Amino acid sequence: MDPRNRPQKGFRASRLAEQSALEERFQALPSAESFKRHLIALTSEPHIAGTPANDRVGERIAAAMAAAGLAVETYPYDVLLSDPEGEGSVALVTPIRLPLNAQEYMLEDDPYSSHPALGPGWVAYSGSGDVTAELVYANYGRREDFERLVELGIDLSGKIVIARYGGNFRGYKAKYAEAAGAVGLIIYSDPKDCGYTQGPTYPEGTNMPEHGLQRGSLLTVSHTGDPLTPTQPALPLDDPAHVERMAIEDVGLPEIPVMPLPYGSASQILSRFQGDPVPDGWQGGLPFSYRLQGGEQLTVRLRVQQERQMRRITNVVGTIEGSELSDEWIILGCHYDAWGFGTADPNSGTAMLLCLCDALGQILAEGWRPRRTIKVAHWDGEEYGIIGSAEWTAQFAQELSPRVVAYINADMAATGDRFGASASPSLKQAIIDATQDVQRADDASSLFDGWMEDAGQPERPPIGNLGGGSDHVGFSSHLGIPATQLGLSSPCPIYHSNFDNLYWYERFADASYACGPTLARVDGLLTLRLAQADLLPYDLPSYAVDLRTHLETLSERAQARDLEASFDGLTVLAERIEAAAARWVAARDAALEGDTLTSDAATSLNQALIALERPLVHAEGLQESAWARSLWACEDPFSGYAAWMLPGLRYEIETRSPDGLERWKGVYARALTTLAERIEGLVEEIEAQ
Repeated sequence: MDPRNRPQKGFRASRLAEQSALEERFQALPSAESFKRHLIALTSEPHIAGTPANDRVGERIAAAMAAAGLAVETYPYDVLLSDPEGEGSVALVTPIRLPLNAQEYMLEDDPYSSHPALGPGWVAYSGSGDVTAELVYANYGRREDFERLVELGIDLSGKIVIARYGGNFRGYKAKYAEAAGAVGLIIYSDPKDCGYTQGPTYPEGTNMPEHGLQRGSLLTVSHTGDPLTPTQPALPLDDPAHVERMAIEDVGLPEIPVMPLPYGSASQILSRFQGDPVPDGWQGGLPFSYRLQGGEQLTVRLRVQQERQMRRITNVVGTIEGSELSDEWIILGCHYDAWGFGTADPNSGTAMLLCLCDALGQILAEGWRPRRTIKVAHWDGEEYGIIGSAEWTAQFAQELSPRVVAYINADMAATGDRFGASASPSLKQAIIDATQDVQRADDASSLFDGWMEDAGQPERPPIGNLGGGSDHVGFSSHLGIPATQLGLSSPCPIYHSNFDNLYWYERFADASYACGPTLARVDGLLTLRLAQADLLPYDLPSYAVDLRTHLETLSERAQARDLEASFDGLTVLAERIEAAAARWVAARDAALEGDTLTSDAATSLNQALIALERPLVHAEGLQESAWARSLWACEDPFSGYAAWMLPGLRYEIETRSPDGLERWKGVYARALTTLAERIEGLVEEIEAQ
């Protein structure tokens, strides 16, 4: 639908024409040429955090934003990283001596695969060691997989565990293996999950070849950010305000050596296993029966030598200061460090943001200024453990909490043509509205139409929940700021391998470079509407809808865990929030359509809206992490990545603690009562106008 024919939520009737003209002008500006130029510049060489190559990428980003007219600032931190120049190897010792490949092949078709800076596979924060031992297969290395091995009577003490990628964050595989007494861990990419069983492999197809492997971090400390500064920003050591660091040995980093392998090498190990058959669901895609034990005749030598060092990382932040409400901020962000070239992950998102900056810069040059401040942040050190953004949110927590309207994340955001989103409840309707006004790259229909078609035409398009794994967590999980991750994507099985490069991108992701500017239009419309609105267009009804859904899901989970749980009191609060939110929508729309709001009233209401979600921040933190404080959502503390909704309650269900569940129901009742009261207060204030 033409935005000029549909009222924009949040705008006075008298300002709709002005806003529509701004949006029409903006949508004409993001271009494939701009996106392609930035993506090529950002991913011309491998650039791991803490290296000179990554510093060069940061400098390119700063120059590009400055050229677009943004005021650019850099924020350095000295943090604990692993040296990418370390050494690691895996070799069969018995029954034959056979060194195993741990690096992608150089391919004639892919000129990037022979870049001299590319190195073997490794994982950050591995322990150093040289061990030779028998082996045990642990499926995905999840908590439940190790529990199953205990049930089967399999002792991991003194063994090397081999587990496949998937099912959880790789750091938890190492954590559980070490806790079980293993002396080492091998993590391999199984063809059932990302290889030839899914279709042709690279370079013929998009899937991981037999020599491809996944790099990554093992960091699983109880806070997000620099391992040595859990409560304070890791300011540079030459800054007089820097804090004392923890001793490395007190942090709880992995002590056992860990190495990634491609499935071509892992098959040399697993094919020689002679123990018990694996349980149902543990069989991978290699062409033989998987077994649990390697047996006495099969031993492997695993060697890792990896130094942990203090290194400098740098966030690069561009600002367009607001003309009227400069203390209210919309922040867009993506990290720029990568495990290799990082064309898809993360720099498709980075290049999209620079394409968006170019478009904003053009309308800035034409005399426009946003009412609210817009910041575009490029984070460093994310791949090691979401470090750069976490340090920045720690440094500026007091300013961010009362000011930030929304955080929009763009990690790995432009790799295909299928739109998807995860978001806080308050941003969901604004996301839907933006997709209705952006045309798909390949036809005349809207992005919303394609989204609905891909989802099977539900009543409302699916918007997921934010868990862990990227730079939104400092905003959403720690500070309770509304956040979203938006993306146009396609499958990326070569994730974290040396094949995530421009050759793969042009052949399998987006040869026309159209998804970047298309997504820039969505992010741009969302940003412009938040920045320009008379009343922030938060989706308050979704709090009640989502709360009811989450309580139903928790009830089912409690039943599955043989735990009696009643959430009737919280369901009543969901109904109260629903009624108040409906009144708010009616009163808001009437006030905007009638143009009856005074500027002072709008300012007061907007400040209350920005603070609305803060009662859902639990100051003492959650059970497994004092750093994670959101009562609404956080990452699964036992596996990472995945979202836990109403996590304080979920934890007590997972640990089968009825007394703890009752205590946390009280915590939630108080927080949700305050949320309901705040929405009711908004209604009373706007109805009094």
